[in-house]
Amino acid sequence: MASSAAETLIGAVVLVAAGGFLVYAADKAEFGGGNSGYEVVAKFRKADGLSVGGDVRMAGVKVGTVTGLTLDQRTYFAVATMGISEDVKIPDDSSALISSDGLLGGAYVAVEPGASDYMLGEGGEITITQGSVNLLDLFAKAIHGAAGE
Repeated sequence: MASSAAETLIGAVVLVAAGGFLVYAADKAEFGGGNSGYEVVAKFRKADGLSVGGDVRMAGVKVGTVTGLTLDQRTYFAVATMGISEDVKIPDDSSALISSDGLLGGAYVAVEPGASDYMLGEGGEITITQGSVNLLDLFAKAIHGAAGE
């Protein structure tokens, strides 16, 4: 009987701890309907390594998240939809490029702010873009370039 009570107590402690971890994870992952911000899009020729949930950064600081990634059937460009924090205003002449965290890091969208007095709003588009760079292609070109000399 004492063994059964101890097992029940330990099980309850484990369930409380697991619930605490779930609440913490949900808070850090920004789940729920508290999406306070606006969406903008950018079209890239190449979006290798970029995925939904990736960061959108300005000056190295996370200001949003990639919320969608689709293919434009007419132009064959990758269309990235990004949720931007409502307290961050992006000038309409800003540029976006796909960058990576080091050699093996994940890809993110780096936004370089422009100088315009007009800001992008809901559904706005960043028109100046640069797609991702494939490091293996760069290494291959460097090797072939050195071998040709």
